[in-house]
Parts: sequence; structure tokens; C-alpha cells
Amino acid sequence: MKKVEINLGIPHDDLVSCVSCGLCLPHCPTYRVTQEESASPRGRIALMKHAESTGFIDEEFVEFMDACIQCRGCETACPAGVEFGSMMETTREALATQTSYQPWWRRLGYGILGRPTVLAFVSRVLALLQWIKVVPKKLGLPRIPVIQRPLVASGTDVWLFTGCIMDAWMRDTHRAVQRVVEATGAGVQFPNKAAACCGALHVHAGLGEDARLLAERTMTAFPGDAPILVDSAGCGAQLKEYGHLLGTELAEKFSTRVFDVHEWLAERLDELPEIQEASGRVAVQDPCHLRHVQKSHHAVYQVLGRYVEPVGLDDEGLCCGAGGAYSAFHQETASQVRDRKIESIRRAGAPEVASANPGCLLHLRAAGVEVRHPLEIIDSIMTKGG
Repeated sequence: MKKVEINLGIPHDDLVSCVSCGLCLPHCPTYRVTQEESASPRGRIALMKHAESTGFIDEEFVEFMDACIQCRGCETACPAGVEFGSMMETTREALATQTSYQPWWRRLGYGILGRPTVLAFVSRVLALLQWIKVVPKKLGLPRIPVIQRPLVASGTDVWLFTGCIMDAWMRDTHRAVQRVVEATGAGVQFPNKAAACCGALHVHAGLGEDARLLAERTMTAFPGDAPILVDSAGCGAQLKEYGHLLGTELAEKFSTRVFDVHEWLAERLDELPEIQEASGRVAVQDPCHLRHVQKSHHAVYQVLGRYVEPVGLDDEGLCCGAGGAYSAFHQETASQVRDRKIESIRRAGAPEVASANPGCLLHLRAAGVEVRHPLEIIDSIMTKGG
């Protein structure tokens, strides 16, 4: 790519908020792998500053922006409160609207996520390919059913967000979550197809306008004021940031109704069934968007702790490398980042791993890690009666 004229549109105050102290470096997975300054948060911000001052970017700029996993671990580590995630989203949207950053085939793939009928058809084809054993096991995909049984509502106390890929490929996880929530005495209802996709992957890809359309549509699927529970860390983070994404009072109000399902359950632990004693040890992998964005990862330990001994990892929440669609487009870097996570899991010495995000779960499973959603683990214990 030759030099291309661009206007990133990042506020000046945001760009100068980084003082280049370097405290983010140990928490940046791409810097840890490459040891390259431009692959760090402060390095990327320096590139953004240069692009804003000159009005031009080159291929190297695009490569370093695209290579960010957007885990936002740097935000947790930053003493100055630099909003790196917002700057990265703004940068990628500028790239997507002013350059050829997102090719047509990627846009087509992202477009399918918001069309449940098309996604169901594609998933059914994938399920048939699994049945004839032509889908590599190393992809770590769950067993996708050829025919999906519908989710059945049990009341109107709470909503359960179902999403796109998770609903198409991992609906049994939703069923397990529903059973655990119902064990507290709450009735669960499900949104209609208007809530087909939260738009998180679109935001990551710089497809901001598509994400805003999905957000507007999603909000219409949750009438009333009942809490909206989410069992995917990435989706929950996105729904909670609708106020920022849309900039409307309605979106801000909507986001106050959104809770990670563990966050909601942690306030109702005494309402969950008791068992005689904890059933073994489980290592807990903190999804980035639960730890660094929602900041509610401790709720997973609280809820799991009622039934098992949860074991935290010793890597301070370092990213696993999944990053939504990141592991599909940056396989080598994603695998190297995952290797560090697996080393931490092994040091924890627990026979099973819990992860509250489908992307992390599938990425780790592809490497042979025994991993389930935390509430799937709890549901199986409750089903066995302790």
C-alpha cells in the first residue's frame, strides 16, 4: 500500500493522554510475543499521533493496527486511564471507511452474523461436514447439531441474550445457563430474532455503522425493564457499551439493564441449591472483556466457589489470543499468545478449565485444553445432585 490520506478523527486530548510510561507493556499480548515497540499500546498510539499530524498512513500502520487483539488489558494497567480501546475502535472505523482495510469477503462474513436464517443454514452445512468428518478437530469447534431444538421460555423475570455464533453453535450452553438461573426461582425469557447479533465483532473490525444498526435493532428485542443476562463476556461488554456506541439516552438506559450472568447470580448465591462439599478444583481463565471491560470477573469465582474450588491463573489476566475473529486472521500470533495461557493453566494444576466466553473457550479447546463454560460445570454438578 502506498501512502494513503486519512483522518482518524481521534480527539487530541485522547492522543496526548498517554505519557509513554511503559506500564502497559507486560500486559500487552502482542508486545509480549513480538517485543516490538509498535506492537505495544504506546507504540500504536505513537503511530496514531503521527498519522493525525501528517494526515497519511502506510501499509505498516495498517498492519500494526490490525495486529492488535483489542483485549484492553492495557487499560487496566494504565495509571493515567488512557482509553486505548476507544482509540483503536475509532482508528479501525476510519480505516474501514476511508481505505480498503476490510475486503468484501470479510464484510460478507460479518454480515452473516446479523442474519440468523443465513447463519443457521451455514451452520447446518458445517454440521453435515462435521458428520462426514471433514472438519479438522484442531479447530476446536463444538458438535454443531444438524437440527436445533428451540429454547423454551419459563417466565419473564429476566432475559437471556442468545447472540449469533453462540446460539447457532453452542445453544446447549444457553440451556445449562437457563437451568442454573431457574434454580434461583427466576423465570427466563428469550429475545426474538431482532437480537441476532450484538455487533461486537463488527466494532472490532471497524464496521461501526453496521454495529450501530445491529445495536438499534437489538434494543427493540428487549421490551420492558427486566434484567438482561449475558453468558458471553464479549457480548456482555458490547451490550454494556451501547451508550458509548450510539451516544443516546435510550442506549445508556438500556445498558444499565445488562448484567453478566455470573454478576447477577453472585447477588443470589443463597438462592442456589446447596451441595455437601466442593466438587474438585477448576482453573478459571478470565476472558479479557469480563476482566478489563466489564470488570466483573470476580463474580465467576464467587459463583463457582459455591460448588468447586476455583483456581486463579498466575498471569494477571493476560489474553488467551482468541480476540473474537482475531485467531482466524492472525493464527501464528494467536497461537503464540495461547501458548503462554496454556503454560499458566498447567501451573494451576487443575483438571478442568472454566471460561465465560465462547471465543476463548473454542480457542483453548482447539489446543486440547479441557474447558467448559462455568455454568455448564455448575449445571452438571447440580444435575448429579452434588
